[in-house]
Amino acid sequence: MDAVPDHDFTRRLGAVATETETLLEHVLGSGALPGELARPPRLLEAMRYGALGGGKRLRPFLLVEAAALFGAARDGALLAGCALECVHCYSLVHDDLPAMDDDDLRRGRPTVHKAFDQATAILAGDALLTLAFDLMARDAVHADPAVRIALVLELARAAGIGGMAGGQMLDLAAEGRFEAKRARGQSEIATLQAMKTGALIRFACRAGAILGQADAAALAGLDAYGAAIGQAFQIADDLLDLEGDAATLGKAAGKDAAAGKATLVASLGAAGARARLDTLIKEADAALAPFGAKADTLRATARFIAERRA
Repeated sequence: MDAVPDHDFTRRLGAVATETETLLEHVLGSGALPGELARPPRLLEAMRYGALGGGKRLRPFLLVEAAALFGAARDGALLAGCALECVHCYSLVHDDLPAMDDDDLRRGRPTVHKAFDQATAILAGDALLTLAFDLMARDAVHADPAVRIALVLELARAAGIGGMAGGQMLDLAAEGRFEAKRARGQSEIATLQAMKTGALIRFACRAGAILGQADAAALAGLDAYGAAIGQAFQIADDLLDLEGDAATLGKAAGKDAAAGKATLVASLGAAGARARLDTLIKEADAALAPFGAKADTLRATARFIAERRA
């Protein structure tokens, strides 16, 4: 599917992860910024615990690689990716809470509410979410304020009621939290997952095009790619939950089936889900055709998402 050697893809992914970690370490420093009276140490420590020291940083990587297609400045793309990662990390902190997925383990260590307490975890998530928009609005992301406004608007929509937060609500409803439990059709499940998981992945791809001030056709191509790999990511995740183990995953396995979550794996079966995964990777590849060899790293990313084991 792609011409990027595995070792080169791994190197590029690792480089963005390292650069993102360094940026997060910097923005989560103890020094107060203009307009801040203080940074409460316990809150800052919980934010750092939830955001630093783990994860593949896949969403920042997608943003950086998409921006590179259009020659956008890497430093600005990295800062935008750091903002996106703050939203992702906030979502993990809140998802792990007892009122949500009730998880004790994340990335091989206690979740934030276990390492601290529930109130601190809630506030740490709130603070990471708001920090994301602080970062995305900074001049260092892009010199053109119109570009920054577009990024802030799209990130807000990807994270909000019509995106990730709304998808989480649909996911809880599918578990029977608020209504009588019923079987969900494949289109309902696909919508749920496109919001819950896919929205931030899709945003990462669109944001790269926005940073590069791409034309409408290029933006549409990356949008289609992002939509395909967003769904692929969730299917791969659901397969891992079904077949993986906690030691490999760094979190509890088998919880989706136990909770009766609405997933395409449950709807299609493991074999059907793998077939759908293959189709989605082909769709992602086709969406990148206009970009030629410049998009080989994004093609390799799609394959990585489909084949990941953790």
